Amino acid sequence: MPLFIFRRLLSFVLTLLATSVVVFAVLELLPGNAAQVILGETATPESIAAMEDKLGLNLAPTTRYLNWMGGMLQGQTGLSISYDTPTGQLMAERMQVTLPLAVMAMVLTVGLALALGIYAASQQNKVGDVGVMTLSQLGLALPNFWLAILLILLFAVHLEWVSAGGFPGWSAEDGGGVWASIAALLLPAIALAAVQTAILTRVTRSAVLDTLREDFVRTARAKGLSRRQVLWGHVLRNAMIPVLTVMGLQFGNLITSAIVIENVFVLPGIGRLIFQAIANRDLVVVRDVVMLLSAMVILINFCIDVLYAWIDPRLKVGHAG
Repeated sequence: MPLFIFRRLLSFVLTLLATSVVVFAVLELLPGNAAQVILGETATPESIAAMEDKLGLNLAPTTRYLNWMGGMLQGQTGLSISYDTPTGQLMAERMQVTLPLAVMAMVLTVGLALALGIYAASQQNKVGDVGVMTLSQLGLALPNFWLAILLILLFAVHLEWVSAGGFPGWSAEDGGGVWASIAALLLPAIALAAVQTAILTRVTRSAVLDTLREDFVRTARAKGLSRRQVLWGHVLRNAMIPVLTVMGLQFGNLITSAIVIENVFVLPGIGRLIFQAIANRDLVVVRDVVMLLSAMVILINFCIDVLYAWIDPRLKVGHAG
């Protein structure tokens, strides 16, 4: 097990390093003057030179990259041009909205998808199976931003149960609170979870059906276990490898998909931050946010790999051999 984790950890570090090179190259080494882009076409040569000095563009590309990575490793991020605030502070504030939103959407996705997928597999080719697959097809066809608008029209405009947008904050001193914040994130979480639930339901159904055909399932039934006991006690764990793979990809996708949903619901999250940074041509914020999102996706995949070994010990044996 330690060797398995070490190999996965080494792969995580190398992937993160390669990602940092790509992110830096895309935003720093493409043709064009970043200072000119930020200041606009009417900028004077003196102001462009001052901006180049502020951004460190007068240094060699390798020096800029090493300075950037060295600062990130020491917890020192760049200074936002439009906010005049360290990007680390901006991202930490915005992740207080985006991360709970993604977690809420993922909890909804996993809870609904596992229940529906297992139910559909247990009712293969019956009315229940056809109904679940029809609903999942509808979920796949609905764009999350369009569903978000429909949810606002129904629950905020017509029924007036929740606010149409905005975020009150987690602190009661600021006029918000935990329950008020959860209520503000509920509709965005549903909009994000709809498509992912449809995908994961289909993957779960397929994985469970494949596992139901295994010999150990027939053995368990022959020992007198009920169909429910076999499904939840034996089949689900053995079917979780492909399901976990999709879940890891989905959680990363939920974080990145928040860029659209946060703008629909006017939530001050990481998605709205990068959207505003692009509009303001704040390349320092764009670079650090993209790197943060990439690192989170890579970290999630690393955690999924470790879970593989816990669920299926054969993976540890194979790597040890």
